[in-house]
Amino acid sequence: MALLRCCLLWLLLPVGCGTQKLPTRDEELFQMQIRDKAFFHDSSVIPDGAEISSYLFRDTLKRYFFVVEEDNTPLSVTVTPCDAPLEWKLSLQELPEETSGEGSGDPEPLEQQKQQIIPEKGTELFSYKGNDVECFISSSSPSGLYQLELLSTEKDTHFKVYATTTPESDQPYPELPYDPRVDVTSLGRTTVTLAWKPSPTASLLKQPIQYCVVINKEHNFKSLCAVEAKLSADDAFMMAPKPGLDFSPFDFAHFGFPSDSSGKERSFLAKPSAKLGRQLHSRPKVDIQKICIGNKNIFTISDLKPDTQHYFDVFVVNSYSNTSTAYVGTFARTKEEAKQKTVELKDGKVADVFVKRKGAKFLRFAPVSSHQKVTFFVHSCLDTVQIQVRRDGKLLLSQDVEGIRQFQLRGKPKAKYLIRLKGNKKGASVLKILATTRPGKQAFPSLPEDTRIKAFDRLRTCSSATVAWLGTQERNKFCIYKKEVDESYNEDQKKREQNQCLGPDTRKKSEKVLCKYFHSQNLQKAVTTETVRGLQPGRSYLLDVYVVGHGGHSAKYQGKVVKTRKFC
Repeated sequence: MALLRCCLLWLLLPVGCGTQKLPTRDEELFQMQIRDKAFFHDSSVIPDGAEISSYLFRDTLKRYFFVVEEDNTPLSVTVTPCDAPLEWKLSLQELPEETSGEGSGDPEPLEQQKQQIIPEKGTELFSYKGNDVECFISSSSPSGLYQLELLSTEKDTHFKVYATTTPESDQPYPELPYDPRVDVTSLGRTTVTLAWKPSPTASLLKQPIQYCVVINKEHNFKSLCAVEAKLSADDAFMMAPKPGLDFSPFDFAHFGFPSDSSGKERSFLAKPSAKLGRQLHSRPKVDIQKICIGNKNIFTISDLKPDTQHYFDVFVVNSYSNTSTAYVGTFARTKEEAKQKTVELKDGKVADVFVKRKGAKFLRFAPVSSHQKVTFFVHSCLDTVQIQVRRDGKLLLSQDVEGIRQFQLRGKPKAKYLIRLKGNKKGASVLKILATTRPGKQAFPSLPEDTRIKAFDRLRTCSSATVAWLGTQERNKFCIYKKEVDESYNEDQKKREQNQCLGPDTRKKSEKVLCKYFHSQNLQKAVTTETVRGLQPGRSYLLDVYVVGHGGHSAKYQGKVVKTRKFC
């Protein structure tokens, strides 16, 4: 099989040709080729069957060369632009037939021979301009010197080249299925599920592959090379070609030619300039994710931004050669955040509200008639809740509520109030709220600042316990209940039962001790005591006190666990 080899290696390293030397005529032709320094300036060689990565300076033409020895040789050349469009052209410069050694007469002048070998323009086989992965394929190519020219007019850029003379059946890149599209199978506010048909490379050719998924908010990518260039845009080191990935220019000094005295020749292995480095570091950080997921062909992406358009690309990568092929990417806009439902409050009616942990609820109060004042009663049943009230967009109130609170605001004709209730980090919140323009008697009972129940240890007996609690200036109904608990009953269990909005109607009749009315105009004397009887010796009991308002709504004091004496 004819091998694709550069002319430099042909002269120095006769790989694949044994130890046999080239014919004298071919050697002479080759020497004339490399003496044309302008022709080979900034040129590189292409190995057969290996993908090379290189770097191209803007507006600087770069050439690659290789030789096809025999006619009717299959040829494939693939060029992958990375972070900028490329202009590239493949041309053929056929080698002249070897002249017979029996001829007579004067030899042709050297310049005339060079013109025969290296014409100004060869036969153009293929040309392309753009940022797609494009290739030239021929099942039967003539022998000759092939030249690949590449140019970037937009900016300095990376690119990849792959050339081979092996038959077309030997696939260098992973194959795509007959339908190469990426489909969005599920779409949420923060998640997207993608699916695609598997590559035949794994099932038919039995080659190891993996899929890489790329997510960004700008556009789809046509190659994995473009993705990697984008990811490394802030890294100046990545912008320079890595040693071993590029093939350096011909060494003219090795053949006896002096190097360019001006020192202006570009070395493709040189470090980027300081100016280039400053430009790279000033670039904004790229918002792009690359996730390689093995050989599964369905994947769910999470933690996306709601109501945002995202672009999704899938690449199949050959795990041995690291070559890749792009599926046809797609895009989708994640769903909007669920709009908060606004609960309408009716004048004088109590509304029960549940707020998720760290969540929020919105309520609207629009009085039908004109009013001078509006009163909000809020009863936080569990943990602290934040309330904010806005009137026609203006913030009037922002407070944390624990227990029962009352807020009175100045009214305004045809005003509309928006109430925002926000839960805390500890857990879900439960509360009751009432809005009215006619306060009258309080819908919720008033509570003292201290809602603890005090137990008197000296008055504790084997069958009774005496407790006390504070009241208010308003006459209210107080009910006390008891419930036996075991020895393992602790503060955490008691806290879970401290929903202040659960009234006496949720208790068993057998747990009721008594109900009584109580108040005092002197808050310092607003204290009441009660002895709970009929208890068992050495047992623990949870005592609860409820205060019931005129509207029938109740609030619970903090529970108290007492233990009767075991021996009396």
